[in-house]
Amino acid sequence: MSGIGIGQRPRTRGQRLLKLLWTGIWLAYLSAPVGDLLHGGHSDGVRVLGWIGLAAFVAWYFALVFRTGRAEATGPVLGSLAVLATQSTVLALTLGREWLVLFVYVSVASGAALPLRLARWTIPAVSALLTAVALAVPGGEAFLAGLLLPALLGGFSLTGVRELIRTTVQLREARATVAQLAANQERLRLARDLHDLLGHSLSLITLKSELAGRMLPDHPDRAAQQIADIEQVSRQALADVREAVTGYRRPRLPAELAGARVALTAAGITAEIPADLDLEGVPEDSETALAWALREAITNVVRHSGARRCTVELLRRQTLDGPALELSVEDNGSGGPDNGPGNGLTGLAERLQKAGGALEAGRTPAGFLLTARVPATDVGSGA
Repeated sequence: MSGIGIGQRPRTRGQRLLKLLWTGIWLAYLSAPVGDLLHGGHSDGVRVLGWIGLAAFVAWYFALVFRTGRAEATGPVLGSLAVLATQSTVLALTLGREWLVLFVYVSVASGAALPLRLARWTIPAVSALLTAVALAVPGGEAFLAGLLLPALLGGFSLTGVRELIRTTVQLREARATVAQLAANQERLRLARDLHDLLGHSLSLITLKSELAGRMLPDHPDRAAQQIADIEQVSRQALADVREAVTGYRRPRLPAELAGARVALTAAGITAEIPADLDLEGVPEDSETALAWALREAITNVVRHSGARRCTVELLRRQTLDGPALELSVEDNGSGGPDNGPGNGLTGLAERLQKAGGALEAGRTPAGFLLTARVPATDVGSGA
């Protein structure tokens, strides 16, 4: 049986039963009216009417509480609260002080089903009605002190829960909207880039194809030249598309850091990862190489190390070859099987070397340390 998140309405039968269970627990405070019906010395006719009235009250109360969070008109809710208050008043005046506890449920239902602008008036009104009925019922003053405060606190606490639910729902909707906008923005960017890449090339291919078709009968040599130009433009367009796709697939360091935090947390490893990054002026190839290094290092930590803690640091250093950006990933695990550098580290070292950097990896007294270093500026600008 799955749980119900805050702001989510029960959708399955199991979720409805779970909410019914948690709501029904609080009906334990109806033990006073039930005890009065069983041992209060009432006649059989009064007992039957009392059971009917109590059952109607509980049914109405559940119907009102279960509609919490729905965007419906407040008129029917106020009408339902009026019915509950009327039932409570009639039962308390006719059957005795034990039935005053029903007013607490009316106050709670007010906080759960009404917006704050109305609940802040209905809850004190229910409490005032409770006070008036308690003073009119014989011995009701003794019960008033124990019921008035729960009525006020219970009602206003439920208004807080309702506001929390409403805020959570709005947050979920805003998050979904942001994700949709981000997806739309990415689609627009992809469409714009493809248009910029292929629009001119395809237009040129179309014009040269038409020109070659007209030249072919009378000037086959010139038509062949046009066809050669079409081949060259097509190859360039294909190269541009491949370069663009490679750029889309290029990993980014901030995204890899966020993914590393999620992966380590999911594996039960305490993650110490920097929140802010200073990547100003860092070449794209250097950032990509560090992103691949971080991905490989975190994969090894999660799969093979058996570590309980992992620390990631990103520092700028001044070396003999110029400014460098250094990424270190250190854990307190075993480092996995000692079979020498695997294919992952070997390929990573080659990738870093291609970007002008270097890789160092090995065991330490505390665990395992991987350090990846890349130039922090373009080689041309540094020279």
